[in-house]
Amino acid sequence: MTRHIYLDNNATTALHPEALEAMLPFFSEQFGNPSSIHWAGRRVKSAVEEAREQVASLIGCEASEVVFTSCATESNNMAIKGVAAARHARGNHIVTTTVEHPAVLTPCLYLEHQGFQVTTLDVDEQGMLDLNALEAAITDATILVSAMYANNETGTIFPVREIGELAAGKGICFHCDAVQAVGKIPLHWKESNIHLLSLSGHKLQGPKGIGALIIRKGTKVFPLLHGGSQERNRRAGTENVAGIVGLGKACEIAERSMTTESLRIQALRDRLEQGIIATIPGVRLNGHPLKRLPNTVNLSFLDVKSDSLLFNLDLAGIAASSGSACSSGAIKSSHVLRAMGVGSGAPVANIRFSLGSGNSEQDVADVLKVLPGIVQRLRDTSAVT
Repeated sequence: MTRHIYLDNNATTALHPEALEAMLPFFSEQFGNPSSIHWAGRRVKSAVEEAREQVASLIGCEASEVVFTSCATESNNMAIKGVAAARHARGNHIVTTTVEHPAVLTPCLYLEHQGFQVTTLDVDEQGMLDLNALEAAITDATILVSAMYANNETGTIFPVREIGELAAGKGICFHCDAVQAVGKIPLHWKESNIHLLSLSGHKLQGPKGIGALIIRKGTKVFPLLHGGSQERNRRAGTENVAGIVGLGKACEIAERSMTTESLRIQALRDRLEQGIIATIPGVRLNGHPLKRLPNTVNLSFLDVKSDSLLFNLDLAGIAASSGSACSSGAIKSSHVLRAMGVGSGAPVANIRFSLGSGNSEQDVADVLKVLPGIVQRLRDTSAVT
């Protein structure tokens, strides 16, 4: 039987056993509605508020700034559309980047159809944003800058503090999709000048179907959902209590283990990356070599097709990806790598390996044992045909 090695943690992570254990009572005996004022509701409400404190502790914000959502996509939509609606009287211009997740780019496209103007900034060959280009793009009508903390495909980390300082100096809201950064690197919320920050439970060993939007105190955002008065009138709908509890526990786990785990995982990533480059010719790193997430490496394998390489990795029990898991089940050209000028002309397989807490030195050794042979076989086959 093939041993399975999971190297796609930027797509999703395994639910931490402690998070699962914390969630279980809220599928059975702890069934109350947190909006109810009787004992059943009060017990559940207390658990929701404890989870809010756990999320706030990891981010470094106040608990009152945490708004629970169904996922990061909802958080991004709420931030972008909510600020656009709240600030429309002041202007109609939004600035974002070419390498954002579709959950940011698509709401921006929607707003363009509603009469807003959107400037989408390019990045350099390492996926880095030019701060001078950002400053030049800002106009008197700019009301929002939306830029990610770290890229989901390459791991490149944007100069978030500098972006925040630039936006704050011009009185502009700064939304940051921090889905890939939360739980992997310190965020420094208080010094960041971020007004709105999106995160997702299933990216940091919490459950799927839960996320949060951190809204800095004093930032006006119109609700995306209308109905009840939940989440201090910022997000209507009965709370996903089990999911919230699981997210809170995952944040607590991340806060206590992030420093040691990030170092351990980065060492594994570096060993994997260096081993691949040393044993396989025609391999190129995509993204910034230093300013990137500790768990992520994106590599181009020349003269190999992505679908063939991923298929053969899967046959060997190795789960990796060619980009965002939210694109579709099919392999498509990465808009992130296109923006960086990667991958045109000759066949090239762009593969992302993203490691997590479940990975070990044996995983890396096993990948390095089989990957060179897979690549060589595919190249030999391609040369013959």
